[in-house]
Amino acid sequence: MSFPDLNLLFALDALLEKSSVNGAAQKLNLSPSAMSRTLSRIRETLDDPILVQAGRKMVPTPKALAMQKEVKQALNQITELLSNERHTDLSAITRRFTIRANDIFLAKYGQQLLEAISNELPNAILCFTPEEDSIDVDALRSGQIDLYISAERQLGPEICVQPLFDTHFVGVVRDDHPILQSEITCEQFVNWKHIVISRRGKTQGPMDEYLSQFGLERKIAMIAPTAFSAIFAILKSDYILVLPVHLAENAIQNDIHIQYFQLPLPTDNISIVQAWHPQFQQDVPHQWLRRKIRSFSESNE
Repeated sequence: MSFPDLNLLFALDALLEKSSVNGAAQKLNLSPSAMSRTLSRIRETLDDPILVQAGRKMVPTPKALAMQKEVKQALNQITELLSNERHTDLSAITRRFTIRANDIFLAKYGQQLLEAISNELPNAILCFTPEEDSIDVDALRSGQIDLYISAERQLGPEICVQPLFDTHFVGVVRDDHPILQSEITCEQFVNWKHIVISRRGKTQGPMDEYLSQFGLERKIAMIAPTAFSAIFAILKSDYILVLPVHLAENAIQNDIHIQYFQLPLPTDNISIVQAWHPQFQQDVPHQWLRRKIRSFSESNE
């Protein structure tokens, strides 16, 4: 006999309370897409649609209404059962948090998170690891990593996903680069040689897809493995580097002599999220970590 997924119970309670996928997602600090997938799992488990469309609203089915009170009572019992755990002394916990995060998050909030860990979980260790694309989901499922923090993308259907903040691409050059002396056009942008960032040595990326829509192609002079190695490479050259704006701002705040400019072509925003496996949903130290990270982005909204 398989043990029931208690996360579905919390999600069901939120869905019945809000009668809305978006409302339930906000209550549980999840993305609407993650809550939508959870609703699909609940429907399959209960063999009932639970919420159905009625004009612009969603209304609960008779079965959902009949079990709403029991769901609430069950959650109250679970909360009471685990109440002692809620009073865990975080300062006494010895824990290693492994976070697979990109440079955007580390540049913007890495120092704040380190300070929070030092103050509230002094015996914990932060271990940041680079993204691995195709094995990120497996790492979450196996518990190899506690959190995935990077650009939003398709993860496993059971993975919990929470939005953090948005960023966008900018052009970055040394602070006395000639391109800064006049209005920057698409033609000027591609006329200078570029540095691209790729751990796998790729020369093509999202920026090249944007440029191709205008019939343009940039000249690649160098491929750097990390954002910061690329930043240092442009300091004594005329090369252009395309970065998320948060990385450029962080470098400038640390007295690196660069400037950034808005790109002369439209690009999409990048949504940065944190994601975790449901096995950690009710784990107290893990909850602290997620709430702390989310609080950083909320303070800047």
